[in-house]
Amino acid sequence: MTPAPDPPEPEPRTHSRRVGRRPGGADTRGTVLAAARAEFAAHGYQKASMRGIARAAGVDPALLHHYFGSKDRLFLAVLDFPLDPRAVVGQIVAGERSQVGERIARFVLTLWDDPGVRDRLLAVLRGAAGSEEVAAMLRGFVAGELVARIAEGLELPQPELRVELALSQIIGLAMARYVIAVEPVASAPADELVPLLGPTLQRYLIGD
Repeated sequence: MTPAPDPPEPEPRTHSRRVGRRPGGADTRGTVLAAARAEFAAHGYQKASMRGIARAAGVDPALLHHYFGSKDRLFLAVLDFPLDPRAVVGQIVAGERSQVGERIARFVLTLWDDPGVRDRLLAVLRGAAGSEEVAAMLRGFVAGELVARIAEGLELPQPELRVELALSQIIGLAMARYVIAVEPVASAPADELVPLLGPTLQRYLIGD
């Protein structure tokens, strides 16, 4: 009997590499954050776009919205910023105009006196002080997401100037109380500082 011929050897498989956008996965969020950090640094907060960040990360733009929702939330994630600017604006513009300054002073001191929040805010503040890249990103974010929204909500004359003067007072207090620890400002209770700081912020913003 003639033996049956050996079956043909299977052809070796070739593994084709997938080409195109990266699918969602365990490392996708980190990849997006790295791309966003580079895009914000290169173009500033206002000029960087979600589409450009997605392109740099090699992902579909829909994934950015899935993970972060919006550009401002993506920026907050990049800086590990501990609060939502919409919440800040809501706290400031709600209620009586005659108490805006006191409301801001109490909100800011309560926020900064929380150790977990303070550590993250200090990291952002020191990053901006030590890096022009971070400072430029933060300026664009503050102008677009805080200053413009507060000015619109309070309907102020000279809105940008007034809000930025108020911010300069708050940043100065943060430096004196939490970074340099100047006494007695550093150890003064918040309830002692609010009535002193509030009228200055009120005058900057409302003018009375």
